[in-house]
Amino acid sequence: MTQQQTPSVADLEAQESRLVFRTFTHDDAWALGSLLVELGRERQAPIAVDIHRAGQQLFHAALPGSTPDNDAWIARKRRVVERYGSASYLVGSRFRAKGTTFEESSRLDPDRYAAHGGSFPITVQGAGVVGSVTVSGLPQIEDHRLVVEALERFLGE
Repeated sequence: MTQQQTPSVADLEAQESRLVFRTFTHDDAWALGSLLVELGRERQAPIAVDIHRAGQQLFHAALPGSTPDNDAWIARKRRVVERYGSASYLVGSRFRAKGTTFEESSRLDPDRYAAHGGSFPITVQGAGVVGSVTVSGLPQIEDHRLVVEALERFLGE
């Protein structure tokens, strides 16, 4: 898959299958969030970063150029991960693959849920999805790719 191609549902599902933690602690949240901030700073990306586990915010940062709107997007994308147990971009892609959109067919309030790229489940072996890592501020595919890149580096993929 090249950077320009839109990933398929199968590609996105494969990412979720391999990007799994053995454990996920508060220290892991700090380290992963800090890695995302470092990547964002290197690219001068106007992003906000959020990590939640079990309903608790463990990490949040807003880089220059980000706005309060990014935090609203984070909350909406995170709710999709919490409800579906899958990356927000994957959820949206599944609806598009069926010839519809999340907004048209999910029956969820679009002011509370957004199946746009940038939120990825934190999955722990033997426990399942325990939280999410979310980026907002770039086009949705770039938000998604940034999170995946950070997870790959963090997990040594």
